[in-house]
Amino acid sequence: MKIHIKKDDTVKVLAGEGKGKTGRVLSVDAAKYRARVEGVNMIKKHNKPSAENPDGGIVEMEGTIHVSNLMLVDSSGEATRIRRGKNDKGNSVRISVKSKSGEEIK
Repeated sequence: MKIHIKKDDTVKVLAGEGKGKTGRVLSVDAAKYRARVEGVNMIKKHNKPSAENPDGGIVEMEGTIHVSNLMLVDSSGEATRIRRGKNDKGNSVRISVKSKSGEEIK
């Protein structure tokens, strides 16, 4: 199954603690259907001391969120569903359902 979001897309969170927040996708794990979104689902990770980080410590970072709880944001800033289509060159592209013009999402 194809995932509707990619790295560097802007998405809106639909459910969970971060509901209503928007952010940029940092990474996508297609095998687990999860994505890491900037500023959403912050977790604390405990790091052991190492040669690179001699003090160790607690680092705050983004946790993953299931892609079903994310919706793509188009260029007008509205959350939208997408459909798949073909462009002039015959390549598969994502098209915004919300916009009347059927704008292509880069």
